[in-house]
Amino acid sequence: MPRFIIERNFAKELALSDDGKLQIKQINDSEGVEWIFSFLSADKRKTYCLYEAPDADALRRAAERLNIPADVITPVDQIDPNVFA
Repeated sequence: MPRFIIERNFAKELALSDDGKLQIKQINDSEGVEWIFSFLSADKRKTYCLYEAPDADALRRAAERLNIPADVITPVDQIDPNVFA
């Protein structure tokens, strides 16, 4: 499955309720998207999220349905540090 990094800019601090987390999971599942993990900036206004998804359009649809930004979507490949050992 292809992997993508999404950069999101938030106007205020990010906080998720339990219901919000469940909604994210349900919508992602319906779009064939899997949220792997995220990094949150120190000011809590920007996230960098790693996803597996069929394509960038599936990520955009999920973000639209969740009413969250998907400012930059970048396809990525994984590089294991052992490659350089």
